[in-house]
Amino acid sequence: MAIYHLHAKVISRATGRSAVAAAAYRAASRLHDVRLDRDHDFSNKSGVVHSEILLPDGAPDRFLDRSVLWNEVEAIEKRKDAQLAREVEFSIPREMTQAQGIALARDFVREQFVERGMVADLNVHWDIGEDGQAKPHAHVMLSTRSVDENGFGAKERSWNDKELLLTWRERWASLANERLAELDLDVRIDHRSFAAQGIDLEPQNKIGPAGMRRDERGEDAERVADHLEIARRNGGRLLAEPYVALEALTRQQSTFTRQDLARFVDRHTVDVEQFSAVMVRVEACPELVALGKDGHGRERFSTREMIGVEQRLEEASLAMGQSQGHAVPLAIRRAAMARDGLGDEQALAVGEVTKSRDLSVVVGYAGTGKSTMLGVAREAWEEAGYRVRGAALSGIAAEGLEAGSGIESRTLASLERAWARGFDLLERGDVLVVDEAGMVGSRQMERVLSVARGAGAKVVLVGDPEQLQAIEAGGAFRAVAERVGSVEITTVRRQREGWQQAATKELATGRTGEALGRYEAAGLVCGHETLEEARAGVVAGWDEARQAAPEDSQIMLAHRRVDVQALNEAAREIRRDAGELGEDVLVPTAQGERVFADGERVYFLRNDRELGVKNGTLGTVRGITGSVEAGDLALSVQLDGAGGAGHGRVVSVSVADYDALDHGYAATIHKSQGVTVDQAHVLATGSMDRHGAYVALSRHRESVSVHWGRDDVGDRDGLVKRLSRERLKDTTLDYPQIRDRDAGFARRRGLSVPESEIVVERGKAASGPRQDRQAEAVRTPDPAPAQRKRGMFDGLDLSVRPGRRISEKDVSAGLEAEAGKGRSGVEREAPASPFAGLRLPRVQREQVPVGLGGFVPGSDPLHQAVERYARAVRDIGRMVEQDLPVLEHQKKAWLDASTALERLKPGAVIDLETAVKHEPEIRQALYGLEGPARARRLVEGLEHEDRVRKSPELRAARFVRTWDGLSREQQGVALKELKRDAQLESILREKSRELGIRKGSTLDHGLHPHQREQSLSRSRSRGMDMGM
Repeated sequence: MAIYHLHAKVISRATGRSAVAAAAYRAASRLHDVRLDRDHDFSNKSGVVHSEILLPDGAPDRFLDRSVLWNEVEAIEKRKDAQLAREVEFSIPREMTQAQGIALARDFVREQFVERGMVADLNVHWDIGEDGQAKPHAHVMLSTRSVDENGFGAKERSWNDKELLLTWRERWASLANERLAELDLDVRIDHRSFAAQGIDLEPQNKIGPAGMRRDERGEDAERVADHLEIARRNGGRLLAEPYVALEALTRQQSTFTRQDLARFVDRHTVDVEQFSAVMVRVEACPELVALGKDGHGRERFSTREMIGVEQRLEEASLAMGQSQGHAVPLAIRRAAMARDGLGDEQALAVGEVTKSRDLSVVVGYAGTGKSTMLGVAREAWEEAGYRVRGAALSGIAAEGLEAGSGIESRTLASLERAWARGFDLLERGDVLVVDEAGMVGSRQMERVLSVARGAGAKVVLVGDPEQLQAIEAGGAFRAVAERVGSVEITTVRRQREGWQQAATKELATGRTGEALGRYEAAGLVCGHETLEEARAGVVAGWDEARQAAPEDSQIMLAHRRVDVQALNEAAREIRRDAGELGEDVLVPTAQGERVFADGERVYFLRNDRELGVKNGTLGTVRGITGSVEAGDLALSVQLDGAGGAGHGRVVSVSVADYDALDHGYAATIHKSQGVTVDQAHVLATGSMDRHGAYVALSRHRESVSVHWGRDDVGDRDGLVKRLSRERLKDTTLDYPQIRDRDAGFARRRGLSVPESEIVVERGKAASGPRQDRQAEAVRTPDPAPAQRKRGMFDGLDLSVRPGRRISEKDVSAGLEAEAGKGRSGVEREAPASPFAGLRLPRVQREQVPVGLGGFVPGSDPLHQAVERYARAVRDIGRMVEQDLPVLEHQKKAWLDASTALERLKPGAVIDLETAVKHEPEIRQALYGLEGPARARRLVEGLEHEDRVRKSPELRAARFVRTWDGLSREQQGVALKELKRDAQLESILREKSRELGIRKGSTLDHGLHPHQREQSLSRSRSRGMDMGM
């Protein structure tokens, strides 16, 4: 967490201050004060790296002269206690370069001050402290009066509102965090107080320039003394209770680095000595646990409390995954799965979630019809006598769940508040559906599952770990899905065009560049020279589309709030010019002053049960009555209904009671998760990552357009790079020994390559604090390095069956393993399960309905398992062939599919991979067919492998076909192995010509070594006879 500071104060004549003197000091310049007839010269001051005056629209250009500006301020204020200016000072993250910090400060000042009508005098200081560290910060002096082309007007009282200061504080944090993310800087700031963050430390005062000068002169400086004393007390608190630092670090992330720890301690200690002492205490704290290294080689740590939370989450998940208390009668399940309109995967998902298990997980790509599936499941549960309830992290997601599935839903926060008061408690006959579960953090997920487990209720988690990540600490949804398994829905239904459905699948599997390429080929990706032009392109596209198809629902999306506000204002201006809006009314909102009119589209930004609105509800203004002065200003808003705008109920919104409103033409990408529209228009910026890009480019049914500015992200390659960045959150469960046991099978199959920083790098010496004191839960043995061999994919081995020892024969890519010991000489272990080392929940099999058409439950189980395995292998193959990381859910899907196939037919996995490797028609089926046709062809491949094993002739033919593709070393190994199979060797020798073995070839010589020696002997003899 980087340093957060934003402080506002008034420069007043009552305290002897001069606006001209203050401006001269902050700009390190020399200014003449007309009122006092005195020069203020601070031109020798160092550290000022940027000075600029920013004017609102309509302000006279003469105010660009700093001396003119502040002397006019002094002249217009007559009172001896006049408030001359307001100053806002804020710290800039020191991790930024000067250019980056200046750009960030300019954007913030323009957005929050200049656009409100203030004249802003911005000065950025890049001081260097005694510790040698940069202390960048900005001073902004602001006018207190309105301004027009003639100069200053009346005092603007609304700028004194304390709520406005809170808005500035929050916006500075959000804007700075957006920019830090855009720059790939692994720090964040938090505007909330320590109390609000749950951090038991005192906030420190900021030392102003006057206090610093008095301190340097040895004079009494109260604020300096207070600042140092608070820092000393905080350091003392950390010395006494070092866990406070660890607790603060795990508020929004499950794990942290030593650098994160050092930053936090540095902010809350008074000097080097106290810093060092606190670091020693924190690193020696029994609560600190070293976890291991992440994929970037950085040592990561956590706390016993965080580990406890996530281990309880795991315990609850596993227990509920094995408990079976919510059975649905077979006849009801059969009828639900046979419902018209359900696809094969949706039917499978309905069958899975209506099983008796108390915990089910559905992983569905965006737009795959998860809500439709849940609506069918709801009817089945209710028919079986269960009460179904829904929840989501955000209000708009809960609203979407209720609209799409008919499940009465609310936010998780409101549900937990109700539980705390003893209301709406879960019971044994309840089914709780949690939508967009990927956005839920570990602590909240653990609380929800523990409550449900205690009550005997069933929980169904629905989401996509590749979409937007949890705000709180931990990637809980991914962790639960990895442990209890999941059913996947990957057939995209939201987009109507096949190529767009393919693009959504590519986004879901991390192939952002390919998806962008599809939309670019369709003319829907447009680069602009500047970000401002890109914004204009988004708005122009929105306007053109709404006029061409006024009945279509549309939305403009951006990652940053500043862009959303700019898009909203531009869209509103277009509607105003077109005469589509009524008379403007200025409305004070929590976001600042906004102008609304009759016909305006409006977003509700806070849940309110009395109004029946949630954060993200959309509506249309139908009338405005009252006034701010009278305190009775109210908006009549018709909410959007199931049929879109103009189809919902009308609510009366008193602005005095509810002011969380904003224009509703554009929204942040975070707010849009769970939303479906006909057309979307996306502003792509450098702060986005692949998770945001996935959400933004999958909201539409008909079309999506993307606009970006070259001055923001660079060229097209820069755009793809920004939109492809992975930011999956980790959990402590990604590091402990239990993770190693789960991944043991994957490592033996060559799937242990780190694909993100979440994957732990093992087998290296630990470094960092407390290396010798690892908790028992995270102590791990050093595993043997994964074996690397040729397999179905280059660099990815899928050819080693669990439970089989690796022998020399594995080196030969052309020789498949035989079924039993003695036939091929391969020595085998005899594990209790073909997947020894892989911990999977043992779930009782349930009967599944039949006769649903296609390969759905009830079809031949082997065909069904083979098709599931084929989908998983094909997904992994596509990633590897394009040099992309294999994603966590793809690995899990492959493990689950392999397990299911091995249970049905032991040895089927390696047989199928061997068939794909050696039989071109089987490989073609794997990648060229889908569904029942592919399954039938692959099962034929399995049957062919059975015949190959039983037929020495077929094995001999395959041996010959693969020989030329082997290296000389592999050929030598293959010939050694051949000595152990006398039957095969005999056929190769006796039928060498029939099998196509050329006389004199390396294989011929290998099969007849004595003939070759005789031939060489004769050649040597002839050579000697010739005198050679």
